[in-house]
Formats: sequence, C-alpha cells, structure tokens
Amino acid sequence: MIDTSELPTSIPSLKLKCVAIDTYKENVAYLHRNCGLYRSEGFQALSKIEIHTANSTQPVIAVLNVVDDASITNIDELGLSEQVYEQLGIPEGSEVFINHATPPESLKSVHKKIAGEKLDYQQYLHIIQDIVNNRYSKIETAAFIVGCAETGMERDEILHLTHAMVDTGERIDWGEDLVCDKHCIGGIPGNRTTMLLVPIIAAHGMLMPKTSSRAITSPAGTADTMEVLANVDLSLRRLHEIVSQQRAFLAWGGTAKLAPADDVLISVERPLSMDSTGQMIASILSKKIAAGATHLLIDIPIGPSAKVHTHMEALKLRKLFEYVGDNMGLHLEVVITDGSQPIGRGIGPVLETQDVMKILGNEPNAPIDLKEKALQLAGRIIEFDPDVRGGQGYAVARDILESGRALTKMNAIINAQGRNNTPIQVGKLQCDICAQDTGIVKAIDNLKIASIARLAGAPMDKGAGIYLHKKVGDKVKKGEALFTIYAEFNADFTFAKNAALLDNSYQIDKL
Repeated sequence: MIDTSELPTSIPSLKLKCVAIDTYKENVAYLHRNCGLYRSEGFQALSKIEIHTANSTQPVIAVLNVVDDASITNIDELGLSEQVYEQLGIPEGSEVFINHATPPESLKSVHKKIAGEKLDYQQYLHIIQDIVNNRYSKIETAAFIVGCAETGMERDEILHLTHAMVDTGERIDWGEDLVCDKHCIGGIPGNRTTMLLVPIIAAHGMLMPKTSSRAITSPAGTADTMEVLANVDLSLRRLHEIVSQQRAFLAWGGTAKLAPADDVLISVERPLSMDSTGQMIASILSKKIAAGATHLLIDIPIGPSAKVHTHMEALKLRKLFEYVGDNMGLHLEVVITDGSQPIGRGIGPVLETQDVMKILGNEPNAPIDLKEKALQLAGRIIEFDPDVRGGQGYAVARDILESGRALTKMNAIINAQGRNNTPIQVGKLQCDICAQDTGIVKAIDNLKIASIARLAGAPMDKGAGIYLHKKVGDKVKKGEALFTIYAEFNADFTFAKNAALLDNSYQIDKL
C-alpha cells in the first residue's frame, strides 16, 4: 500500500472513469485539457503517467491522451481505456492519483540494440518485463522490434529472448513426459492440417492439447475454424478436464497468460508488416514451451509467395529452430513442405471446416493435398512415440483416419468442448471468378488469394471466403470458374469481387 502523502501535495485526486474504448494491448488514459493538472504539472499528450490508488502497491502505467469533450472525460476525472481499467480493478468514481512516469531503465538496452550491439539474457529479460508490465508505449515497443529486425539477432540472442518471454508468463504442466504440439510458420491459405492432426494423434493415445490463435492477417486461424464446430473459449481448468478424458482439445490460447509479451509484440509487428526471423522463432517457441509442449513439429512451407521462398532459407531457419529448441529442453523436429499454392479447397472458417470434415469422413471429394499433408505430419508426430518405429508413423496415421477412429475422436472432442448445434452456413452472396484464357494453371499467389478472402469478410464473417475449383497443374477452359467468392455483406462482396477481377491471383499458361 502506498502512502499518498508521498505524492506531490499540489496534485489532487481525480475520479476514475471507464472509457469504453478498446486500445488493443496498450494502456491509455484520458485527461481533459481544462483539468487543473494538465498545465500545472506539465502533463503532455502521449507522455506516460503512473496511476496510483490509496490501496495500490504498484502504480499502473498508461499513455496519456488529452481530450476536449467533457462527455468523454470531465475536468475532475481520469478516463481509462478498457484494458487499463480492468488492470486497476476498482470501481468507477474511485479516487486515483497521477504522476509522471519514470522512463524504464531497459530503454537503454533498446538504444544499444538499435546501435547494433548484442544483448544478453538479463537485458532481454528487463525489456520483456517492462513490456509485460505496460511500461513501454507502442512507440517504444516498435523501437525494440525495429532494432532487432534491422540490426539482426545472433542465435544466442534469439535463445535469450525466448527464455525471457517464457519466464515472464505462466507455464502449463500437463503431468506427462510426452506432450505433442505442431506449428506451421504460416503464409499458406487453407492448410488446416492441425484440425486433422489432433484427432489422429489423440486416437493413437498420445497427448496433444492444442492451444491455437485466431487469425491476425490470414483468412482463418485454427481457433476461428474450430469455433465453427465447437466452443473454443474455455478455462484452463476445463481444458485439463477435457485432456484427461479425450487426450486432446482444440481451443483458443488467449485464456492463459502464456508468454504474454508475445501478444503485445505481435500487436505492434502486424501494423508495421514486420516478421523478423529472430522474433518469429522466439514467438513460436515461447508459446509452445509455456503451453507445456515437450515434443514439437515445425512446418516450414516454401514457395514463391510463401513466407520462406527457397530451400536454402528454410534450412537456415531450421537450424535456428533446432538450436533454440535444444537449449530450451524441447524435442523439436522441422519439416520443409510445399508452399507453392493454397492447401485444400476452402479458404475461410466454414469452408476450411468443410474440407476437414470431408477428410475425417473419408468422403471421395475430400481434398487430397490437405489429406496427404496431414497424414505426413501426423506420421512424424506419431513417431515421437517410442513404441513406433521410424518410418511407420504414416501407416499408423492412415489407418486411424481410414478406420473412422479419427472422426470418432473429433466428435468426442467437439462434444467435450461444447458442440455448436446451430451450423454456420457459407455466405449467401456468391460469385464465380472465371478464367480469361484456356490453358493450364501454372501458379496461384498465396498472398493475393488470401487478401481476396479477407476482403470477402473472413475470418470475422465465418461463412465468408473462397472455394478453389482449380489448383496448380489443372486444365481450365476460358470462362470456367477458377474459384467462388462467398460473402455475407454487400460491401465486402463488392470489395472482394472487384479485387479478384483486377487480379485473380492465378497464372495460366495458354494452350
């Protein structure tokens, strides 16, 4: 508990007010321009302040915004965005005090990194601690991200950053020596292998508790797609119960505070369109280790429009993953896969779910490429089992799928998480995008096709997206449908259709 008498006597208290604004991973406070404190204490817009209460042991840090509208914040009030209001944990109208925030000491290390110096574990730890404790503004966080990206990170630095991100959050212990997980570095639309791997692995008897993210820049994440079928927003206690019954789950990972700095870093990286190698590795591995994984399979797709373009780049990335994983005590294997085009037919939550259920149901029209990739990856994970000989994993996975055991397990997981009994349908607005020439499909641009699906409304509108009729190597006639756009709203439908007509992402060799 702080002694408020230690605060400057000229600073009166303010009344707390919650301002209903989601500032997404940043603490923001609002002070009226005519508030006596604004000029008398020299507070300025975008400066950082400490927020004290009579009962607090540590102040909460926020970035100050100045307002001129008393309906937002009156002259005797301190407004707080939703995130920082929840952190403070006291009711509106309560007495609070504000003071200038002391710049975090770790910013000196950020300056060193920008200058190209190598940082040690303690320096990374202090930076990450300050980020987690909201002592960094988004501008300062951006400086750290840019410094790491532009001056590069040695492999020991990536290890230090991974350690720091794990050590500043919670860790889950599933109570077993072999806990499986899988991660794809992304960039390939469709590619919904995780929803196939989990029931196959669980049906084999191995533990695979899968915490997944929602999409940030892609048309669907695993959590978005699984949510079409079942509840994914579950408490950690409930997840433990499901694991004890089913050996697996497919849930959103946002309920647990696993490597919390990662969420803040991502919230800044995405608008900057930055995804540096070092921070990507630290982001992936810190989350997996914190989530309790002991054995991890990393999928690196390569292709002209994938995140990794060449086999040589993939090999370098694999070595870095293996170095950090080995030093973190993680059994890690990396597979390099074909990322030259979307995997499966559907792009968007409902359409991708349909692909998954067709494969689990062994339906004849199921997408073969998605099925085969899932079986290959599942086979590698099954070979983590010491009772399975090397090279036998694929056959075991195929037997589990073709026997119907994977579908049975998937239905059991869905029921345990809470089945969605109101099926979500594909978007009611539909449009075929047709070939302008007769020929053979030579290439599909992953980035462009994903952009069209997002313009259609995916993943926010779960029925929105794209269904691919033609893949690389297929023959197509002029006027024949390459893909169908699905959307829920006219504006999204128009945006997606216009973008597709301008550039449909297909490259066709004319016949």
